[in-house]
Amino acid sequence: MEITFELGYALDTFYFLICGALVMWMAAGFTMLEAGLVRAKNTTEILTKNVTLYAIACIMYMVCGYSIMYGGDDFTWFLSGITGDGATGEAEPATYAPSSDFFFQVVFVATAMSIVSGAVAERMKLWAFLAFAVVLTGFIYPMEGSWTWGGASVFGMYTLGDLGFSDFAGSGIVHMAGAAAALAGVLVLGARKGKYTADGKINAIPGANLPLATLGTFILWMGWFGFNGGSVLATASVESANAVAVVFMNTNAAAAGGLVAALILARILFGKADLTMALNGALAGLVAITAEPSTPTPLQATLFGALGGLLVVGSIVALDKLKIDDPVGAISVHGVVGLLGLLLVPVTNPLTADGGSSFSGQIIGALTIFVWVFVTSLVVWLILKAIIGIRVSEEEEFEGVDLGECGLEAYPDFTGGRS
Repeated sequence: MEITFELGYALDTFYFLICGALVMWMAAGFTMLEAGLVRAKNTTEILTKNVTLYAIACIMYMVCGYSIMYGGDDFTWFLSGITGDGATGEAEPATYAPSSDFFFQVVFVATAMSIVSGAVAERMKLWAFLAFAVVLTGFIYPMEGSWTWGGASVFGMYTLGDLGFSDFAGSGIVHMAGAAAALAGVLVLGARKGKYTADGKINAIPGANLPLATLGTFILWMGWFGFNGGSVLATASVESANAVAVVFMNTNAAAAGGLVAALILARILFGKADLTMALNGALAGLVAITAEPSTPTPLQATLFGALGGLLVVGSIVALDKLKIDDPVGAISVHGVVGLLGLLLVPVTNPLTADGGSSFSGQIIGALTIFVWVFVTSLVVWLILKAIIGIRVSEEEEFEGVDLGECGLEAYPDFTGGRS
């Protein structure tokens, strides 16, 4: 029995770490996607933001975020490392190395922050963004995570799980939370110069490198197997191995459904096959299935993804009409479709005596996450705006934030080497 336990422990730990590495690779996906969808003159800053926010997320979650989210006794466990049952003080021994749990969780935090990066691109000061990253990854996200995956009561009043809330891998906890923070930032920041005219015209601002954006989407698609598959939390038993296989299958099916649906709708609305809408459709399908990829049939997963693909196209168009400038469509993909993902959970995983979810529980959970993250983020953005400013000057925005914020260009041979 001891040998069997040790083998299972080793397999589950190894699986956790591999899935965590896949989710970490999603940071590269977000980086490439955003670098492809911004203009060439703003590429270096978007790259700098993404690589730095990942490092900040790792440090802040280690210093305090993990303890806040899972109820550690203090904020200094990182000085001596995680041993035994880890920082959470669990009574039962884990079926995997507790350090692997920390690694898997920290890459989720970085994912939430990556969502913000693209939405505020091309006009935000680099250091203001990084200052916000410190607060989101160290406090805002861990607090809402403690009410959901951490199982703590919301302000000591109720637990979302008891109300029938369920979010398997984070459609709301990760993606909608990141989008809420992004929305607050965009509202305070304002639109890019020239995006909207006084007479209500919307000017398209094409990205500089669509091959790079497509590569980023494929990287995210692949990384999502770790995002959703790792959330099974085990693979050493027949039951858990079958669950992992189902999650992988449904995750892939939803992405495919989302891409095709978005591409068809874009063709109907715009008369052309819009690549950017197709890419966002695939990501929307992934977000939609993330809340519950283990219970739908493959057909249901494809249809759920298709709903996400249709919704994201409509949402991107609607936000543009509202003059909410999101260069990469992050708020629509992760926020609007993240809510859809939560609302789809009771369709295949209804509330029973053994668990599950209810529509009322999903709505309450979604409202709790959104209101907390949006309000706290709005406060932080306003404080940063008052203290150091968050938007670059008009001249820097015209010349490109690469030169103003980073002092170098990503494509100097193609932009004339401006100085």
